[in-house]
Amino acid sequence: MQKRNFLKTVLATTMLAGIGLPAFAETAWDGPTAGPAAADGKTIVVVAADLKNGGILGVTNGVEEAADKIGWEVRVLDGAGSIQGRTAAIGQALALQPDGIVINGFDAVEQQAALEGVATAKIPMVAWHSGPKIGCDAPGGIYANISTDAMTVSEVAANWAIEDGGKDIGVIIFTDSTYQIAIDKADRLKETVEAAGGKVLEYVDTPIADTSTRMGPLTTSLLQKYGDSWTHALAINDLYFDFMGPALASAGISAADGPQAGSAGDGSEAAFQRIRTGGYQTITVAEPLNLQGWQLVDELNRAVQGEACSGYITSPALVTQSGLEKMGDSNSFDPDTPYREAYSAIWGK
Repeated sequence: MQKRNFLKTVLATTMLAGIGLPAFAETAWDGPTAGPAAADGKTIVVVAADLKNGGILGVTNGVEEAADKIGWEVRVLDGAGSIQGRTAAIGQALALQPDGIVINGFDAVEQQAALEGVATAKIPMVAWHSGPKIGCDAPGGIYANISTDAMTVSEVAANWAIEDGGKDIGVIIFTDSTYQIAIDKADRLKETVEAAGGKVLEYVDTPIADTSTRMGPLTTSLLQKYGDSWTHALAINDLYFDFMGPALASAGISAADGPQAGSAGDGSEAAFQRIRTGGYQTITVAEPLNLQGWQLVDELNRAVQGEACSGYITSPALVTQSGLEKMGDSNSFDPDTPYREAYSAIWGK
């Protein structure tokens, strides 16, 4: 394969709302500045889809940090990457009778029956990535679904691939049909690549939860099938690339010469490290995971007091190797904006 320039920085400043990489100057807070003071003595439960997923873990850490500030107790339950595990975790959360529940990283439609039980018990729910509708009054009885604009994220990732390789690129897209939002993101990746004249070689549906066992053999099979025509890999989550690199290395293909990998979310620490070292991932479109954890707590504070949700939507950032060089040793995207101070002021803390 022809060697490509994986140091290229692709800027999409109109999409990144001033917090994108590599411009790391402190920016003004664009989120809420008013809302209810902290409700006292609340206990909340985070139901995580799979804590092995770096995005879900990052959001969970943000919730715990924000809860400590607002003065709430947090219990984290891990669905461990299976539908049955998530159902059981929701049942356990309901049995704990908390003041609020955070649905972290799974589709509300998948767990519709279990979530109906939470709604019937009148326990407020907020969510991260629970479906395609973001913001207030999401389906499934969810008060607010927190996310960046998923379609923007996909467009940034796809446009990077076009800028990186030109119209002669051959792209393989990885998604997981367990999640409607993953299908929507992958569809937008495909539409954007093809609209720019690029070719999508294959649209691969493989579960995120099974990447550790599936991605190695799958990568080998795709290499055999497409060879040098496979120039770029685009995925709806960084986790796919946790296990693609070893298969490429075993085939004797270097990170510079192999398919250039870009993720349309979420900006995990492992992804940052791969990008930083040139280790079989070129870019990710990162979400401000810790900030979103704080936002989940703020929205839940509004919900438990019967207030309207803020409607705030965070912006993503295109993370490149040259951008990371300006971040020092950090392997997470935490925008240089005073969100902690802003939320603390709202809560009176």
